[in-house]
Amino acid sequence: MRESAQQTPSFGDAHAATLLLRELIDVTDDFERALAGELAINATDLSAMEHLIASGPLSPTALAERLELSTAAVTTVIDRLEASGHAHRAPNPEDRRGTLVVPAPASVGRAMQRIVPMVTAVDQAIRAFPPEEQEIIVRYLGTVVEAYRGHAGDTDRVRSWKRPEGAGSPSPEGRAG
Repeated sequence: MRESAQQTPSFGDAHAATLLLRELIDVTDDFERALAGELAINATDLSAMEHLIASGPLSPTALAERLELSTAAVTTVIDRLEASGHAHRAPNPEDRRGTLVVPAPASVGRAMQRIVPMVTAVDQAIRAFPPEEQEIIVRYLGTVVEAYRGHAGDTDRVRSWKRPEGAGSPSPEGRAG
């Protein structure tokens, strides 16, 4: 293979903010790999834990839908989470034939010890700007998210972190509007 075919693609005259967004994606991946490593689980299991932490106990079917996996595949994920002590199956009090996947409080605590300081630092970064600059940053990031959505295609996938519909959008101060 020619050397030029192996080179990193050029983004030409991309704005510094665009390059920083690319770097943000990379360091987010690094953070998730580090968290998965600390919990001794793989990326799929970490994604399952993120949903369980954010939503609480979920049925295997609901977890499969959120992970976009078959129920057979999610059974394997749940088995691994149980074997590693990160979750357990429990009877569903609303459906006597059903089960719930329940995150282990100790695992939730370990994950949150890493996640909360990072989220707090990110939140402090935006709050360091005056409100009018926060509004500009929020507007810019909203436009970037819409650009990504436009190129990602339609998806109605449930996101573990997403604000419930109708809860309003965050204001620059971080409160629901």
